[in-house]
Amino acid sequence: MHELTRTEAIDLVGRYEAGQEIPEQMRGDVRLLGSLLGEVLRESGSPGLFEDVERLRLATIQAYTDETPEAFAHATEVAESFSIDRAHEVARAFTAYFHLVNLVEEHQRVRIVRERDGRPDSEGAADSIEAAYSRLADEIGEDAALNRLQALRFHPVFTAHPTEARRRAVSSSIRRLAGLLQEHDDRLRDGNDPTSVERRMVEEIDTLWRTAPLRPEKPSPVDEVRSVMAIFDETLYTVVPAVYRRVDDLLQGEHAGGRAPLVTPFVRVGSWVGGDRDGNPFVTASVTRKAAGIAAEHILLGLERTTQRIGRTLTLDAETTPPSEALLTLWKRLKAADEDAATEIAKRSPNEPHRRILLMLARKIDATRLRDADLAYREPSEFLADLRTVQDSLVAAGAARQAYGHLQQLIWQVETYGFHLAELEVRQHSAVHAKVLAELDAAAGAGSPGELSEQADEVLEVFRTIAFLQERYGPNAAGRYIVSFTQSADDLANVHRLARYAVGDGGRLPVLDVIPLFETFADLQAAPRILAEIVQHPEFAERLSRTGRRLEVMLGYSDSSKDVGPVAATLALYEAQAEIAAWAKAEGIELTLFHGRGGALGRGGGPANSAILAQPPHSVDGRFKLTEQGEVIFARYGDPEIAMRHIDQVAAAVLLASAPSIERRNSGAARRFAEVAATLDTGSRERFFELVKAPGFAPWFAQVTPMEEIGLLALGSRPARRGLSVESLADLRAIPWVFAWAQARINLAGWFGLGTALDAVGDEDLLREAYEQWPLFRTMIDNVGMSLAKTDPRIARRYLALGDRDDLAALVLDEMALTRSWVIRLTGGDEVLANKPVLQRAVKLRSPYVDALSLLQLRALRALRDAAASDTPADPDQQRLLLLSVSGVAAGLQNTG
Repeated sequence: MHELTRTEAIDLVGRYEAGQEIPEQMRGDVRLLGSLLGEVLRESGSPGLFEDVERLRLATIQAYTDETPEAFAHATEVAESFSIDRAHEVARAFTAYFHLVNLVEEHQRVRIVRERDGRPDSEGAADSIEAAYSRLADEIGEDAALNRLQALRFHPVFTAHPTEARRRAVSSSIRRLAGLLQEHDDRLRDGNDPTSVERRMVEEIDTLWRTAPLRPEKPSPVDEVRSVMAIFDETLYTVVPAVYRRVDDLLQGEHAGGRAPLVTPFVRVGSWVGGDRDGNPFVTASVTRKAAGIAAEHILLGLERTTQRIGRTLTLDAETTPPSEALLTLWKRLKAADEDAATEIAKRSPNEPHRRILLMLARKIDATRLRDADLAYREPSEFLADLRTVQDSLVAAGAARQAYGHLQQLIWQVETYGFHLAELEVRQHSAVHAKVLAELDAAAGAGSPGELSEQADEVLEVFRTIAFLQERYGPNAAGRYIVSFTQSADDLANVHRLARYAVGDGGRLPVLDVIPLFETFADLQAAPRILAEIVQHPEFAERLSRTGRRLEVMLGYSDSSKDVGPVAATLALYEAQAEIAAWAKAEGIELTLFHGRGGALGRGGGPANSAILAQPPHSVDGRFKLTEQGEVIFARYGDPEIAMRHIDQVAAAVLLASAPSIERRNSGAARRFAEVAATLDTGSRERFFELVKAPGFAPWFAQVTPMEEIGLLALGSRPARRGLSVESLADLRAIPWVFAWAQARINLAGWFGLGTALDAVGDEDLLREAYEQWPLFRTMIDNVGMSLAKTDPRIARRYLALGDRDDLAALVLDEMALTRSWVIRLTGGDEVLANKPVLQRAVKLRSPYVDALSLLQLRALRALRDAAASDTPADPDQQRLLLLSVSGVAAGLQNTG
């Protein structure tokens, strides 16, 4: 094909953009940032770079829009024509573009959120807490709805699985650009000249371009802790009480802020970062202590500054707002403990008793952070008691607005975060526990402990660390202990045995909530039997009685999907939840199901609110806990307004899930379509096994995807696989399984087997009815549509051709075509995501640019495979090109693991 003339290029890009139906403001943002990136590339000091990037951009757009073999071949030729150094630069340019497009989309989401907040009757209000509460009150009455709202619990748990491909330096640059883009909007709206802002944008994009996109080495677990802390500092600390305030405004209307709030804090934050040691040898007891210390430092600094700021503004004179007797008593106690500070504060706050108290409380929080035993609080409940003394005094004096304004938000922050910020959860594999116990029992049986192995010492030290954290930061700082691959009641009882070994005779045992994690298909089926057995165990029975019979059970989405395929895993998870919920209800147990969901669709990803509303009756009951992983953390919580919207949506779904109408709908659909479910399960599983149990599948998978090379990326501290090589799926962790298929533009982990399963049902009318009436099925189909939209059969064929198994390649491509055909028929339209136009637009906006990076990746991967076949060392330049392209494709698809 000939190179396009300037006129042809303009016409091509114009036709492509017109087909995306991008909102005008968003289109303007994409053009602005794209043109500024072009300016940076022209000034980069690399002659011809901008022109080469444009050549590949136009070639992939033409291949995407024309869909002819000739156009695709031309795009491939352009990608192959670059020198290796130029290929590195081009890959970095496309990656930078994706970061800018992602920023524009986030900015557009913020615009929409703001518009909707200004119009309560607008689209989007249906999935708010306000709408959920209103519907629930209509169904069960105002009082019952209020009780459920006050018992609501949303518990996100941040994890450090290696699924965030961006460096923190890149993320920081993007956040600065986000501020500049907002400033640019403000200037245009106010009729001011945006030139100076655009100049600063160019500077920031130049910084982004010049920042190395790949980490030079893997982050340590402590580095991962600090990355998550940035989310807390920038959004969660202030967003969560703002959500409570919004809900209380809903409940109380004009009386909100003038009387005691009706809302109770319903968000609790957990963390596995620095606590999850399953398969990660770098997470030690020492790291766990450091992680807790870093989190405590952040929350105590925040509480100190907030208390001090409120204290400075609480300039209420004793004449107009007389102190209560309890407040005066509190002052005497504080003064006796810190007389010099009390004298100085009293001098600066003459006749302002409430102000004096808060300034003194800020000093006590500072002393708590610095571990000054004479002044420090022992635990958060003491601080809350002092704050409520101030609040009660203000109310008694008629200053209700001051009592229930900023002071109330501080109280909410303490109730939500305590002195620990996020409860640090420990996770370890059941096999590790069994091995260490065998060693300890053998030593005890010999009558002499002898010298323990390094692993046994470390396992025991973890329990001593949990006890220390509870003593240091309060009982909620740690104590949830997740047992991976729980396969028997003994796996859970072993945790208590290890704790007793750790503290010895007479030692103080940590308070432990031991949580089973059921991951494989077989484990999910065995879950009800294991639970029925373990609750009879003495330690479990005692803990249940102390907590009001509360029990937490974790479900793993990743390994079950890798075990039996995404369709069978989805159905098995639903059945497991239904059975566990029914058992808990019969036993009078308050169950919380903990969903180990990843960001990608092959690991339980997708919109959380639609998934919640598709759950079995009583499996939610106002409580929802899930893992938030990798790029999902920053996508959902990185921007304050998006974080507020996300929490609002999830909380609304959790509240609504237990509405009688929703429970009737879900249980009725499960009964009505039980035969369909059975056929889908059998058909999808047989098809999945036909692929993954084929002889030589695992080495073939490693050959046709960049799975091996992903392990070279410095994504996270956790190893990507369990052994030295991949001989079977059992050797491979679920994250690289999903990540590698996504990089190959196949996304197999999200859809494989569904087409065959739907074919086995065969009745299109029945399946359309199921799509309309069965929420679980609808969510599954919609998620598969999203997954398929990010595939590309033309590029997939090139990856599959890297292997020597035409039979397996044909199996994958045939199933992809069959699944795509069925999804389009069930959802309507003439292509996937036709029923989700906003999401479809986002995918199409990126696709040709992702294609460019995929072609560069294929070039590198072929070179590396050829080198391996001829037994020659891998070219480090080709490895670098591959890793640059992996990072770029992850940014373009907005999915890693």
